Amino acid sequence: MLLAIDSGNTNIVFAIFDGERCMGEWRSSTNTERTADEIGVWLTQLMTIQGLRREDVDAAIVASVVPAMMFSLKTLCRRYFRCEPLVVGEDGVTLGLNVLLDRPEEVGADRLVNAVAAHKFYRGPLIVIDFGTATTFDVIDAEGNYCGGAICPGINLSLEALHAAAAKLPRVAIGRPKQVIGKATVPAMQSGVFWGYVSLIEGMVARIKAEFGSPMTVVATGGLAPMFMEATDAIQYLDADLTLRGLLEIHRRNARTEP
Repeated sequence: MLLAIDSGNTNIVFAIFDGERCMGEWRSSTNTERTADEIGVWLTQLMTIQGLRREDVDAAIVASVVPAMMFSLKTLCRRYFRCEPLVVGEDGVTLGLNVLLDRPEEVGADRLVNAVAAHKFYRGPLIVIDFGTATTFDVIDAEGNYCGGAICPGINLSLEALHAAAAKLPRVAIGRPKQVIGKATVPAMQSGVFWGYVSLIEGMVARIKAEFGSPMTVVATGGLAPMFMEATDAIQYLDADLTLRGLLEIHRRNARTEP
């Protein structure tokens, strides 16, 4: 079985795959001070509850945008699962796509993993919107090559910045207001953030399509993707497991190239 690890700025997702089937998926907050042993005890306990044994895991793959987590995650794979993890972005790891940028080494591993999965499961050209700590727009051409994109502050980050920078504005929960015109401070903040983000999505998608010069399919992923999927016609597909499915596909491609 395969252990897939998606290490983001806010959360780390761990998943166990047996072939195509996801046997278990768990989420932890990203904390660079957690040791491999702390993560290992937590993860193996959750696997046991799910009826999974760590001895049955014989391979691992990691994608991380937090360099400080890599030592603990690699040690976790070696110590608790007796395998050397495949790390997206390291030399020798085949992605099966070209990164058509001036400095390809700067692209986040999660964005490349999403590009691999999107090209495999959806028709290109594509725009992938990932609602994470940052909201990213990634462009994949019809051949599956990564063409670049845009990075915007995530909606939670925007809310925190608004609260922190304005003394009289409270911290508010994300929600879809019934009205655009707020009649009090909290509804006005919710409207500005939510409908402002909907406008950002629609505007960015329209501009990317115009610049790319052809029709494009839009796929959304990330925790807040369902909320925005319901609010705009700019998104055609919702895929909550896009990154994990990309990790599974990258592992397969590299397993095929091993001697």
